[in-house]
Amino acid sequence: MSDHTDITWTEDVRPTKPRRGREADHGDGTPVLPAPLTHTTPWHSESGLPAPRRVIVADDRMKADAAYRLVCEGTALLWRGDYQGARQLLRALGRRLDRLTPKPGATPAETFHRHRQARGHRARVLGMLLVVLEDDHGLALRRAPDVRAACTEAYGPPRHRTVVSLRELLGVIGAHEWRRKGVPIPALDARIHPHYGVFSPVRGEYVDLVGEAPLPAAAEGAPATAFDLGTGTGVLAAVLAHRGLDRVVATDSSPRALACARDNVERLGIGDRVHVTDSGDLYPTGRAALVVCNPPWLPARPTSSVEQGVYDPGSAMLLAFLDGLAEHLEPGGEGWLILSDLAEHLGLRTRDELVGAFDAAGLRVVDRLDAKPRHPRASDTTDPLHAARAAEVTSLWRLAPAS
Repeated sequence: MSDHTDITWTEDVRPTKPRRGREADHGDGTPVLPAPLTHTTPWHSESGLPAPRRVIVADDRMKADAAYRLVCEGTALLWRGDYQGARQLLRALGRRLDRLTPKPGATPAETFHRHRQARGHRARVLGMLLVVLEDDHGLALRRAPDVRAACTEAYGPPRHRTVVSLRELLGVIGAHEWRRKGVPIPALDARIHPHYGVFSPVRGEYVDLVGEAPLPAAAEGAPATAFDLGTGTGVLAAVLAHRGLDRVVATDSSPRALACARDNVERLGIGDRVHVTDSGDLYPTGRAALVVCNPPWLPARPTSSVEQGVYDPGSAMLLAFLDGLAEHLEPGGEGWLILSDLAEHLGLRTRDELVGAFDAAGLRVVDRLDAKPRHPRASDTTDPLHAARAAEVTSLWRLAPAS
């Protein structure tokens, strides 16, 4: 997150309709007009984008082609016109960028990396359309919605005026609506309310797998404890409690995720059985009859807070879960790894590497439950990664110590 750099721009404050006969003049009837004002305001970017070096003021008179040329050259546009006009301009910029489809690579992995580079370039260019949040998080543009509650949820209490990208602000507004409405979870017969920056459980197949897999012997009968590592919204911890686990310890290292999980636990009324805590080194102390982990599925570097739910650099979280599992299980206990094989179809990880990691950690596979994805991108033939997404399978691997 970047918020320690200032944005500076110059703004013309001359009236559009001079009041005749009331201005000072130069002695020849030419009015003396106010000098342009220079503003300096803190920059904020949740994805860590640096503050643009060149900024000019733009409004509804700015044509899309001219705006596109400027932002591609590295000049940011601070919007002072109509809010809906800004959204229309952002869509127009997006359409122009979408024409620059990268060519497929020689391998699925190369295609994936080119796709990510193109998406990163698209995000940087679209991030050059800026707006000012006032010192109460308000947006002083014509026809602008009230964004104060959404911005407070994402950024915290307001402290001063801030410049943000319109694209990020739209994400903040969308996250506020997801948080307000919630995501229906059939396995809970309830809704989970994701917070900004916390991965939303919209991929229901992995939640269903946790709701349907047979519990290990150690989790039946006597009071049993389960661990949910990297809990995020707390959805899997809630499913485990719903299935009758007496005590669930839900861990995460993200302050946003911890706040989100606690909020959902309280909403569901299961705070007496689900304890949300900072994970530290991933695992909490002690042992459990069941340890569940849904690590990010792709071994690549995230570029924003939301992407941390998708990308796991070097498979670090996956390997940490496997390496620590045996010593944190009760006798007869199991570890449940929820993992998509998308990385295998993209050439980022092989099945042999995954199984080899099981062996290296002293684990055996008890069983595996599979589910096909139901999200729209799996059937989107225009997606450069369509072949990999169409072949994707999400699995719940039931793991236990080899001896």
